[in-house]
Amino acid sequence: MVLPADVQDRDAAKPLLETVRGRLPRLQVIWADGAYAALADWVKTRCRWILTTIPKPLDLHRFVVLPKRWIVERTFGWLGRYRRLSKDYEFNPRSSETWIYLAMIHRMSRYMLPGAP
Repeated sequence: MVLPADVQDRDAAKPLLETVRGRLPRLQVIWADGAYAALADWVKTRCRWILTTIPKPLDLHRFVVLPKRWIVERTFGWLGRYRRLSKDYEFNPRSSETWIYLAMIHRMSRYMLPGAP
């Protein structure tokens, strides 16, 4: 789901989860940043999923690798390799979302080839 920059991610979480609620029958656990911790009860009662948050350690003031966080960053790195997604060229959020779908379809189909890493 692509939204304008003035919408906070945690504010868009409920509409996003509402749209995918009936579409993903195998989904059981959602990994999220610590900012989404307040949504855990809502996700459990409304969607019947477990929202697991990965909070940052409060006592550390240096860079720390957080578990599962690298998966999101890796995916953003993959998307940045596609020219139309390397910068924000699109004016319409639906167009940006479509290019993300195309990039991920291309990426997943490449892994289906024999000898793919």
